[in-house]
Amino acid sequence: MGHVIGVDVGSQSIKGVLVDESGATTAVASAPLRMHHRESGWAEQLPADWTTGLCLVVRQLLADHAVPVDMLALASQVDGVVPVDADGRPLRQALIWLDRRATDQSDALADAVGEQWLFERTGLNADASHSAPKMMWLRDHDPEVWRLTRKLLPVGGYLLAWLTGTFLQDPANASSTLLYDLHTGDYDPQLCEAAGIDPALLPAVAPATQVAGGLTRTAAEALGLPRECRVVVGTGDEHAASLAAGAIAPGVVADVTGTAEPVTAAAHELVLDADRLVETHGHAVPGTYLVENPGFVSGGSTLWLATAVLDVAQSDIFDLADEAPPGSDGVLFLPALTGATAPRWNADMRGCFNGLSMNHGRPHLARAVLEGCAYALRDIVDRLDALGLAGDEVRIVGGGGRSPLWCRIKADVLGRPVRPVLSQEGTALGAAMLAGTASGIFRDIGDAVARTVRLAPEPVLPGRAATDVYAESYVRYRALFDGVEGALL
Repeated sequence: MGHVIGVDVGSQSIKGVLVDESGATTAVASAPLRMHHRESGWAEQLPADWTTGLCLVVRQLLADHAVPVDMLALASQVDGVVPVDADGRPLRQALIWLDRRATDQSDALADAVGEQWLFERTGLNADASHSAPKMMWLRDHDPEVWRLTRKLLPVGGYLLAWLTGTFLQDPANASSTLLYDLHTGDYDPQLCEAAGIDPALLPAVAPATQVAGGLTRTAAEALGLPRECRVVVGTGDEHAASLAAGAIAPGVVADVTGTAEPVTAAAHELVLDADRLVETHGHAVPGTYLVENPGFVSGGSTLWLATAVLDVAQSDIFDLADEAPPGSDGVLFLPALTGATAPRWNADMRGCFNGLSMNHGRPHLARAVLEGCAYALRDIVDRLDALGLAGDEVRIVGGGGRSPLWCRIKADVLGRPVRPVLSQEGTALGAAMLAGTASGIFRDIGDAVARTVRLAPEPVLPGRAATDVYAESYVRYRALFDGVEGALL
């Protein structure tokens, strides 16, 4: 057995880890990505940027480690759509998860089959964030591209095709389409007909750890890897991050902090939330479901505040926030810059500050953004708890876990312990777990979790005084959400 590589294809960056035969991470690398927002509610990326970033990351990983690599796996942002021709070449910019333009198409699909039936079949809300409405939008608004399209691929599916020449996706990605039946484990003919999507345009569904093939000559040369290196089907980014938190069975809540902040818990049996705050997906673990909220814009909100409002580095937000008291002296922030998924799903919602007065400054704005994200997190954790899927603590994966302040705010808002996951680049590590399971480094996913997941020795505990402040502020936050939502009617 040689080394394996796991790669996280996110929205703002691509990150990778090199894992040796013992399961230890020996190298980490990253490359930036750009998003394009041509209109309000639109979010696109260039597929060529993904391949360029992937090559940069792999070559960085191998620059100081001349080791054999047996297997590669990707954990990629879900809900994206890349229309490609018969050779897998992209026909336009990709619509990514953050894009919410396809609201008319989402409504049309729900009207065609019934919203409740759609939810019971797919586990998903009829929402423009999912990929089938985006496919329908391409059909309705970009007919020339649609005429040339031979496959409609998610982000990971596009890269898998570039790497191996095969068109596949795992149940985690497939179950984000609004066309996948959780009960049968395949695309639903009635849903495909209602959406006007030929199932032949969709990649076949295969397990996340299945080997898709070896590298094409083009990919091998670009990556600096031998063609003998094999690639597994891979999974979604929050699914891999959940592996890195050990969320492979009920009782572990993973709070995945990135551009967005998905919140997940695993279930061994099909769980459907009657309130529809959390959705149900296939998991990277066979026979397991991932019950999750796809996330509010958290890291994206701190980036927006830093660049668009305060003109500081994103990392400076945390230093500023630490200068303000719990509750931000009454300032509230709704983390709905691209719509809301908590406490209710509403694609028309937008973010706002509330409670501003002359005594407030930059620290209050910074802390209010962190607190607003924590209030949204509470909405979701409380619901997972009510469904019997939450345990005693919340595990934080990603950059947010490296901020003591943000961890403390979350513990105080939730009123329960939070524990950072220490593993470097958790989402990429989750992908490496899949690669290592396929290559034989790990016996199975459970063995991979046992041998690689590293947690902080002690949890961050809630403080009584701050918890009381946040309990009151949370009530005000929910009232603000209700008021802003009501103003949209």
